[in-house]
Amino acid sequence: MPPKPGGARAAARHGDMPGRQGATAEVRRQGVDRKIGPHFIAPPPGWQRAAAALASVGSSSGSVAINAIYDRIGTDYARRRQADPRVARLIHAALGTAQSVVNVGAGAGAYEPAGRALIAVEPSAAMIAQRPAGAAPALCARAEALPLANKCVDAALAVLTVHHWADKTAGMRELRRVARGAIVLLTYDPAHRPWLTDYLPQLAALDAAQMPAMADYARWLGPVRISPVLVPHDCIDGFLYAYWRRPEAYLDPAVRAGSSSFWAIDGAEQGLAALADDLRAGAWARRYASVAAEDSYDAGYRLVVAPG
Repeated sequence: MPPKPGGARAAARHGDMPGRQGATAEVRRQGVDRKIGPHFIAPPPGWQRAAAALASVGSSSGSVAINAIYDRIGTDYARRRQADPRVARLIHAALGTAQSVVNVGAGAGAYEPAGRALIAVEPSAAMIAQRPAGAAPALCARAEALPLANKCVDAALAVLTVHHWADKTAGMRELRRVARGAIVLLTYDPAHRPWLTDYLPQLAALDAAQMPAMADYARWLGPVRISPVLVPHDCIDGFLYAYWRRPEAYLDPAVRAGSSSFWAIDGAEQGLAALADDLRAGAWARRYASVAAEDSYDAGYRLVVAPG
């Protein structure tokens, strides 16, 4: 891993992975077999349907080369990125009464709801390796080609992942294909401009280039509800704009390494140096006094819910 994110150009996530029969998914990744057991000791209603979705894929095997961004930058992701319970409550409430869920772009498993049958789909072997013991079965596959049967789960979930999909239209079509009910997305509105973009306009340009506009979701999914997700001042999930009231955190390379955006932009050093100067001189505190007085902040994160 490079010592400092911000200068490396991130590549698009891709890869595919067939599943295996039954409630235990055998994941073959980079020539290594890995068995992942059922998520629940006492499976809730709906698990049988989710397990059948795995079975419907067939028993074809063979190694699949996975070339995903998080294989390179996500080796310590689980430690840096943990679900914030306040954000999690909003996501889980949006899932409603769904008893079986597919989590697409699942990463290390943050924000996966307990008490429901769940299948995770993730293209990065490095991220799958960080899933905790007892986590949901994980299929190494990409959003644009989900190895699941039609209408096999009650709901589909995708958390801060859509911007990595190479073909967003195809990925949304796949979510609609496999979900009988709601599609729940935590994403970002690229029209928003948090204060960090004053120092790093490259982030605004990156957001505009890779984040779908809010109007795109209705075009892809039909009627949607879009609501802001306010970021608590002490958010424990280290996503890009989580440190809005802790600006000194952005000077820490370890903090920046927890966000893919810092790996995708070039020339961050000048903006970070300006931020450091303003913090030392008290200019940041004066300029953003109204922001620093808040307990939560609209940084641009949005919960998009498409009913079934």
